[in-house]
Amino acid sequence: MAYTNPLTTAFEVQRTTIEQSQQAFERTIELQHSVNEAMLDSLDSQESAQRRSVELFQTAVHGYLDAVESTVPGTAGTVDEVRASVDEQFEFLLENHAETFETVAAEYEESVDAYDELTADYVEALDEQVAMLVEAHEEVEAGAVEAAEEWGDQLETLQGQVEDLQSQVEDVQQQAADAVDIDVEA
Repeated sequence: MAYTNPLTTAFEVQRTTIEQSQQAFERTIELQHSVNEAMLDSLDSQESAQRRSVELFQTAVHGYLDAVESTVPGTAGTVDEVRASVDEQFEFLLENHAETFETVAAEYEESVDAYDELTADYVEALDEQVAMLVEAHEEVEAGAVEAAEEWGDQLETLQGQVEDLQSQVEDVQQQAADAVDIDVEA
């Protein structure tokens, strides 16, 4: 009889669940890595868009100053001074803007690298632990299968003995019945 088949199947299902859980965890780590990379890439786009906005605003201020200069007589010298001051402030703003994004990107990239290193170590340790767990699980399965096989063998032996005993009882009953029949005939 196959007493071990359901037992083996249960252990296989458990192992598959363990391995699939590990794979799901690793895919989650990979997804987080992709999100981090996308975030880092988006910083470049965000910096570029903000820079264009600042430059557009600077162009609008220049347009306003041009309008003032052309409509208000005698303001050319003052407008030139204001224009130089505005350009200086925008240049300062754009430099700080670029430095800020470089700093943020560098720090974020360092954080991402540290996170990637940490998760790689964690995944490696998890892989080792899962391998040990699966190995121990297989040993437990082997012991359980062996015990089930022994139990099955003992059960078959016991069933054989019960069948032999029933046969002996039937023989004794038949002999008793035969003996009773012989006594009645005599």
